[in-house]
Amino acid sequence: MGWTDCHLHRFEKDGKTWGVPEYDEFDELDWIDEGKTQLATVLKVEGESMTYVYDFGDNWRHNVVLEKILPSEDAPKGPVCVGGQRRRPPEDVGGIHGYQDFLDAIFEPTHEEFKHMVQWAGGPFDAEQFDVTAVNKTLAAMRWPVRHRR
Repeated sequence: MGWTDCHLHRFEKDGKTWGVPEYDEFDELDWIDEGKTQLATVLKVEGESMTYVYDFGDNWRHNVVLEKILPSEDAPKGPVCVGGQRRRPPEDVGGIHGYQDFLDAIFEPTHEEFKHMVQWAGGPFDAEQFDVTAVNKTLAAMRWPVRHRR
């Protein structure tokens, strides 16, 4: 039950925003085309960070940090996750407050929504779980750079 990239997203740093211009149907957003931007031009120094926002309704905000710059002969072929905390919330859970409601229900067998939430989650849900190996397996299977299509 991972996130499926079915919602809009953007990257933010220093008052600038990167995203997929094709998603801006009404030409209202001042976005830089993420597909034409190399990460190395945005994050240049170890420790620099930017914000990744996923699902504008739920408003999930992630801090992306450049941990280390490797010599090109040692560099991985694509992005690598070096760590994280907790399992990601289900898609469309309703943001921070919806996720809290989900957790309240899924960990209380007497809760009126317990059975529904367990079924929706695809079975037992361990909120503390974070599997960096699974994340990197997913990243490795993706084609880079990712091109979005509507």
